[in-house]
Amino acid sequence: MIDYNKIKDKKVALLLSGGVDSSVVLYELVRHGVHPDCFYIKIGPEEKEEWDCNSEEDLEMATSVAKKYDCKLEVVDCHKEYWSQVTKYTMEKVKAGFTPNPDVMCNRLIKFGAFDDKRGHDYDYIATGHYAQTEWIDGRKWLTTSPDPVKDQTDFLAQIYQWQLKKALFPIGHFMKEEVREIAERERLINAKRKDSQGICFLGNIDYNEYVRRYLGEQVGDIIELETGKKIGEHKGLWFHTIGQRKGLGLGGGPWFVVKKDVANNILYVSHGYDPETAYKKDFKIHGFDFLTEGITELPKRITFKIRHTPDYHPASVEVSTSEDGTPTFIIHSDEKIHGVAPGQFCVVYDEQHHKCYGSGEITI
Repeated sequence: MIDYNKIKDKKVALLLSGGVDSSVVLYELVRHGVHPDCFYIKIGPEEKEEWDCNSEEDLEMATSVAKKYDCKLEVVDCHKEYWSQVTKYTMEKVKAGFTPNPDVMCNRLIKFGAFDDKRGHDYDYIATGHYAQTEWIDGRKWLTTSPDPVKDQTDFLAQIYQWQLKKALFPIGHFMKEEVREIAERERLINAKRKDSQGICFLGNIDYNEYVRRYLGEQVGDIIELETGKKIGEHKGLWFHTIGQRKGLGLGGGPWFVVKKDVANNILYVSHGYDPETAYKKDFKIHGFDFLTEGITELPKRITFKIRHTPDYHPASVEVSTSEDGTPTFIIHSDEKIHGVAPGQFCVVYDEQHHKCYGSGEITI
């Protein structure tokens, strides 16, 4: 829980998106005597023609809510930074055959990054509508999980920098989603019944594959059955498929599962049957681990982890090795076999009670 007495005299910036979550954040701040300056971050999409985006409606909603609580609202254009940094990251990873997470990098590079460079540096805290919490434990600020296991978003925040975590405020992180909806309806917020946004933060209603196609085009290659080596079809580009995928392959006699990509030869390997053994892994490496809490440089031997945005945490042990450049590489030994482990995904690490989030690193196979 936030000690509002400690921040009443501080300058607080609120990232107001137009959705119900950040709107309830504004209500919570004002209710506790904090009057933030509100900011709407404009990020895209890059082209308007034929791209169905909710940005105009978002801004209208944000404007209405800010006015209700007599707070000023400023639009901050981070369009160029988004498309030069997050899109570049996404396309480079996808083209190399990896499974990136643009939302994770959006938090680091845009919401707590480019925004801070433009306006946030004038403020002591940056508040958002994330379902996450922070706690001071033994003199250190930790990112901790929300009590709502379905909505918890610590996995999306696990790549922010330590200085960004120090400035972060998550005023609704201790609520369940139903409670946030109830508050919005009770306070008659204009967006109380508005549906949650789906998919990647900058796409709105744009189809992800169409977005990738515009940047990378198509590159037809063979689909090979892993066990037999037999060609059973063709794909239009490895970047349209992810490890563990079992829908949208266009193959008869299924189900089929994507189990491997050969980027050099442009081959997609699939396996036939339900939950094939080849789609599971217990052991994998993570590199470039980003520790969230200042002063913490080691992982405990026993952890829990996530590799995708689900309510499930997987128990595991950690082995430490040293890479060729001298940096530590962590080897995760999961207690149970995990489906769809793919290079380029972020592995988010928590303590055994999946309460404290240590940070995340990128999976290598």
